[in-house]
Amino acid sequence: MTTFELTAYDNGTSGTAASGVCRSVLAELPDFFGLPEANEDYERHVSAHTTIVASLDDTAVESTAIGLVSLLRHPGASVEIHLLAVRPQLHRCGVGAALVERAERIARDEGAKVLQVKTLGPSREDAGYARTRSFYEAVGFLRVEEFPTLWDEANPALLLIKPLVR
Repeated sequence: MTTFELTAYDNGTSGTAASGVCRSVLAELPDFFGLPEANEDYERHVSAHTTIVASLDDTAVESTAIGLVSLLRHPGASVEIHLLAVRPQLHRCGVGAALVERAERIARDEGAKVLQVKTLGPSREDAGYARTRSFYEAVGFLRVEEFPTLWDEANPALLLIKPLVR
C-alpha cells in the first residue's frame, strides 16, 4: 500500500504550486489529457479553485505529487469534480478514492447535497474511460444521463452524481 499525504488548497491559495502539480501529472496521462489548450485550462482552474493534492510527503510539490482533484462550486446544492488525475503507476492504489473522499467532505462541509462529475459517455467506446466510469461507480457515483453534444458530437458527456448523506 502506498502511503501519501493530502493537502487542500482553498479558493486559489494553491497558486503556482497546484498548477505545476497539474501540469506534471497530466503530462503522464496523454490518453486522457492530450489537448494542450485543455490542459492549460485545467492549470488555470486548479490555481483558482479548491484543489487537493496527494503527495508522497507533506510538501505537495511537483516532484512528490502523485495526484490531484479540483472542485467547482455550482449555485445551489452541488459541487463538481472538475478534474481528478492520478499518476498512472499509482492507479488502483487508493489515491483516487482518497481524493474523492476528501472532496466529498469539503463539499458536504460547504452544504452541498450532491457531488457531481462528467466523463466520456459509454456511447463512445474507449477502454480507458470504461475504467474511469467503473472507478466512479465503485466510489458511489450513480449514472444520471449522457449528453450527446454537451462537449461535442465525438465526445458525449456522462453525468454522474453522488448524494452526500450527512
